[in-house]
This record gives sequence, C-alpha cells and structure tokens, in this order.
Amino acid sequence: MSHPFEILAQDGAARTGRLVTPRGVIRTPAFMPVGTAGTVKALSVEQVRATGADIILGNTYHLMLRPGPERLTRLGGLHRFMGWPHPILTDSGGFQVWSLSGLRRLTEEGVTFRSHWDGSSHVLTPERAMDIQADAIGADIVMQLDECPAWDAPREAVAESLRLSARWGQRCRARFGQRERQALFGIVQGGIHADLRLESAQRLLEIGFDGYAVGGLAVGEGHHRMLDVLSSTVPHLPAERPRYLMGVGKPIDIVEAVVRGIDMFDCVLPTRAGRHGQAWTDDGPITLKASRFAEDESPLDASLECPASRGYSRAYLHHLVRNHEILGQVLLSWHNLAYFQSLMARLRDAIAAGTLEGLAAEFRRRQPAG
Repeated sequence: MSHPFEILAQDGAARTGRLVTPRGVIRTPAFMPVGTAGTVKALSVEQVRATGADIILGNTYHLMLRPGPERLTRLGGLHRFMGWPHPILTDSGGFQVWSLSGLRRLTEEGVTFRSHWDGSSHVLTPERAMDIQADAIGADIVMQLDECPAWDAPREAVAESLRLSARWGQRCRARFGQRERQALFGIVQGGIHADLRLESAQRLLEIGFDGYAVGGLAVGEGHHRMLDVLSSTVPHLPAERPRYLMGVGKPIDIVEAVVRGIDMFDCVLPTRAGRHGQAWTDDGPITLKASRFAEDESPLDASLECPASRGYSRAYLHHLVRNHEILGQVLLSWHNLAYFQSLMARLRDAIAAGTLEGLAAEFRRRQPAG
C-alpha cells in the first residue's frame, strides 16, 4: 500500500487511526475541507490549517478547465501553486460531469463534455484523469474516474453504470501503476441496491486499491437510505484500508457514518453555509441574519480555539451578514470549518475512549435527521 494506514482504536465498527503520507499524517476520522479550484473559499491556507485540517480536497473538473493541467505542471503542481504543503486528495471529476448531464456524452472510452465556462469541448478518460490528478496536480490521494448515476435511476441503468465504473477503475489502476508517494482509491457505486453495492465492491477488490470510497450518496436519496447503504456496504470493504464517504455532509451524517466504520469525509457545507450567513453548532445551524441576534453579545462558540468562533459577538456577525460585508462570510466560513474539525477530534477521542455511542446518542437528540 502506498500510504500506510494504522488503526489505533476501535469502538464497534468505528475506528480511529493514522493515514501516513509523505506530506503528513492524516488523523482519522478526518474531514477534508473542499478547495474546489485550488482555494477553500474565503479562507487562507493558514486559516484552514489552523482549524485542524490535515488534508484538503481539490476538484479535477474545475482545475482541468482553469488554470488547466499544462499550466499547473509548469507551475510545479497544486501544492506549490496554492501554498499548501500538506496532503491533497483530488476527486476524479466524475460527479461534476454527471451534474452537467446536459453538456456531456458518455461512452466506454470516457466522457466528452462542454465547459460550463465557455462551451469548449473536453474529453476525460480514465487515463487522462490519472495524468491530471497524479502528474499535473500532484495529488497525494487520487480517485478513479467513475460514473455517478442518479440515486433513483432504474436498477438496470445503475448496474450497467457500476460495471462501467469498474472497467474504468481497471484502466485507472493500469495507468496509475504503483507509486511510492501517491495512493489510488476506488469508488463503490450501485445506488441504493445492496446487492449492486456488493458487486461493485467485489469488482474493485479484485483490481486492488489503496483505499475505497463510497460514492453516489448524498445526492437526494435521504439520510436513512444513505445509512442503510452504508450498513450493508462497509462490511464488505477491507478493514485494513481507509474508507471514504464522498460528499458528506451534515454533522449528524458524519457521526452516523463514523459509527458504521467510515474514516474520511469531504463536503462544501461548512464554507457554503458560511457564505450564506449560517453558523454550525451542536444544535444545528443558526442563521445570523435573524433579528434575535441584533444585540446578542455572546460569541458563536467560546469552547473553540478559532478566533472567529470566540472573538466576535453574534451581534457583530449579524451586522456583517445583514449588510453583505465580505468579512461576515470569512468569519462564518472559518468558524464552520473549526466546528467540523472539532467534531472530528471529539469523534476520534470518543472512539479511543470507547464512548462513541454516548456522543452519537447526544447528536441524534440535538440534531435529528430529516
């Protein structure tokens, strides 16, 4: 395995451990802030690191369009370009291509799509996805190219899709080869069908990857269906490899997924919520625009080390949000990332102490899923 993964403690199906990369150790369970276009929106890399992030995510689709793989190569890769010397995981671009379904054409060879920026035509094959992620971007963890069908797509279409993704996974593995400094993860598809998820996992295990992601969730199927899929899928993934749930999610989603054995997460939620005036707390999100905060002198969360969480009153944040001041977006995004990283630290501590069920029960009470 390219990156050694050490499990330090277990509590039921949950694990806490260390994923060791040449650019640093990733403590698991881990939350990866999303740096879509080489930036975690509204924050400097120093702020992101200070929240406790060990790793961030970059987006292959967006980076291949702007600034482009050729320019990234000339500039020494994404770590150097954005000033982040720590681990980076890149998604394959498959989800973005799926979300732009009106602008794409899918074949066995790969996907041809039109840029949402200027309409220019691009081709993304499994081989090109590897070249862009591993070489131009220089990601520490690279994701296979996959297709992500709609959660409610016909069963036959989901089955056909997962088999295409598995064939693409084989081609990704062949192109990527064996690298000492980088790892390649496969992506389990199969929609909401337990038997198709099992088939996908088995096909990927036959190929052999450094880690395994569960894709195609948090795309409209709902919280409880997502948990059902995880409960039936995760036991079929090798215990000695990291498990990554893509695009998830809300704190209660993360807690429940950790209980079921997931190790890694990413989501745009913390910074997107921050840009829209929301701050996350153990009781869920609060909307700072609400008039009840106009003269509230308490901080967002004095228990966090983050300056944004403890150094500004809710009244001041209310003022910033109501007046569309950029600083409000910065501070709320900063706080939200700090809150999510604090949650991950609490989960790691609870697993090590054998008290995860108590923490999970408290979250179910305070943040019931819809």
